[in-house]
Amino acid sequence: EVQLVESGGGLVQAGGSLRLSCAASGFTFDDAAIGWFRQAPGKELEGVSCRASHNGSIWYADSVKGRFTISSDNAKNTFFLQMNSLKPEDTAVYSCAVGYGSVCTVVPYASWGQGTQVTVSS
Repeated sequence: EVQLVESGGGLVQAGGSLRLSCAASGFTFDDAAIGWFRQAPGKELEGVSCRASHNGSIWYADSVKGRFTISSDNAKNTFFLQMNSLKPEDTAVYSCAVGYGSVCTVVPYASWGQGTQVTVSS
């Protein structure tokens, strides 16, 4: 059974940083596509960043490009989202997900974490 457990959310002032972690188990981590998504109140779920299976290509949403970084520690089956220069509009519930595919923006992410709240105050 695939399990994803997020941590690292919280309250931060604008301009600050947070690092989200997603501890994974139950699948072959090295082969997986990984993704971070967020949903703000009253808004649709949106992709934030992802990394494809096999080729490892990385994608960022325009709204976070240059501020957020996706990475992983394969030995610990954990992946991360480093978020710098946070803005109030980054406030949302952030969720990690895994799937398989070489184009991470169209991967059918089958397994999801429970979500962690990120709140950025102005």
